[in-house]
Amino acid sequence: MTNKLLKGLVATAVLAALAGCNSSDDDKAPTTCAEAGTACTKFTVLHTNDNHGRFWENKDGEYGMAARKTLIEKIRAEVAANGGETLLLSGGDINTGVPESDLQDALPDFLGMNDIGYDAMAVGNHEFDNPLAVLDSQRSIANFPMLAANIYKEDGTRYFEAYKVFDVNGIKIAVIGLTTEDTAKLGNPEFISGLKFTDPKEEIVKVIKEIKDAKAADLIFATTHMGHYANGEHGSNAPGDVALAKALEQGQLQAVIGGHSQNPVCMEGGEYADFAPGDECTPDQQNGTYIMQAHEWGKYVGRADFEYFNGELHLANYKLVPVNLVKKVKDEQGNETKVLVGEAIEADAALKEMLSYYQERGQGQLDEVIASTDGLLDGERANVRFMQTNLGRLIADAQRTKVAADVGVMNSGGVRASIAAGDISYRDVLTVQPFGNMVTLSTMTGEELSAYLGEVASLQIGAGAYAQITGVKMTVDCAAKTVAISEVNGKEYSATGSYTMTVPSYNAAGGDGYPKLNPVQTGYVDAEVLYTFFKDAGTIVAADYNPVGDIVYENSESVEGCKITAQ
Repeated sequence: MTNKLLKGLVATAVLAALAGCNSSDDDKAPTTCAEAGTACTKFTVLHTNDNHGRFWENKDGEYGMAARKTLIEKIRAEVAANGGETLLLSGGDINTGVPESDLQDALPDFLGMNDIGYDAMAVGNHEFDNPLAVLDSQRSIANFPMLAANIYKEDGTRYFEAYKVFDVNGIKIAVIGLTTEDTAKLGNPEFISGLKFTDPKEEIVKVIKEIKDAKAADLIFATTHMGHYANGEHGSNAPGDVALAKALEQGQLQAVIGGHSQNPVCMEGGEYADFAPGDECTPDQQNGTYIMQAHEWGKYVGRADFEYFNGELHLANYKLVPVNLVKKVKDEQGNETKVLVGEAIEADAALKEMLSYYQERGQGQLDEVIASTDGLLDGERANVRFMQTNLGRLIADAQRTKVAADVGVMNSGGVRASIAAGDISYRDVLTVQPFGNMVTLSTMTGEELSAYLGEVASLQIGAGAYAQITGVKMTVDCAAKTVAISEVNGKEYSATGSYTMTVPSYNAAGGDGYPKLNPVQTGYVDAEVLYTFFKDAGTIVAADYNPVGDIVYENSESVEGCKITAQ
């Protein structure tokens, strides 16, 4: 450095110092990370949720854990080069969704998460779809903590760790795990009867106090499996992340990394934005708490770049980064093709090779063609939880036909996918019905049937509790939660008559908030019933199962089911 340049720098520094002495703003706190300089700490939180067995890419090459690893490693390297560090969280529901994972108790998914390097996950309600011995095995496999502060054993102790403190670039971040209270009705009652799920809004207050009393953290985050519902309007679901944030004193909780509702939490004016892959995304903020969720299945990796200075947390940048997602485009001739959204992400070769073993395992039986359908059998989540669909009704009909019952009731949460027109395989059956529930049979009077259906048919649309019902013609009064039945199984209804009804064992035990029954356990597993129904039929005419107006909903904002906005 020349003497001339050195003198110039010194002079500039002196002038700046003198200017500072004469300024009224010399004690003003920095308002940007650049102003704060070394007093500003940068870190990035990456997140996914609701994996549901999607360790492998789909037929279009979308998502998949091997490509996810490549993306995450790239982001980690970029963040490190800019002086930051990363924290990788999951909003839960690793289990249940595709046969290759389900038949192996999600082993490939947990091994994939280990390889990618997750730091922690929330416990989702679908972690309880299997016996607790399976969950305990998954916990022993995971190289990261499964967190849930509000799940207790019969002896009064927590089943999982309540929180974990991470040192991220010198900042201590406590991550609290919370699970939806609805797990008590969404989880299989046969497996969770010895567990208690407490109110997350009450539980988090206790945990925050414990963290603060111990001076264990600079920041407090939550990784949750509770659902995001705009403005807290959760309908039949238990209160979710918005209600949680609003229930706390402002400043107690800095961020929520969520799951369960399986929606991209991108907001505009307090409502969900019309978000498409590749779009900008603004996460929710309630009561000073950032709330984020990355849709489902690893379709996106959520990326939140934070800056911490002046004792405050600032969100510098947020993205939902698509993982090889495609979109349909049409050329001038109207021909439709699929193109990538964003840059192609190469799969991590080592992880893909490891996962390929599990993907290939048992393919022969799963790919057996058992029937065909001339049209789409609709089990799309956005449809089957909001209206009667042909697949929902087909499943209900298959179960009641199996045991010659009058009425079939199927919860929409047990319908996990659609079946496209064409061949139907055993894999399709297991994808649609992965839970392994048994069909139950109940005998009741007409009056008892009316009371039961009044409870079930009036559960609000939008939740897995929404009932697909066959074998009965009735009018549902959504306000009174009653039904007026005119016909059962083709015959005139009688209040004193005797009727039989099928319902999945999960719901018969009180799952989804259904009234508990004391039914006959038929021993028929739901997937096997559907498999046999398809195989016996050979050819399915999709239109035969379309709704035909047998159920009319009154005093509701929707003609497809009960929807009453809370006052």
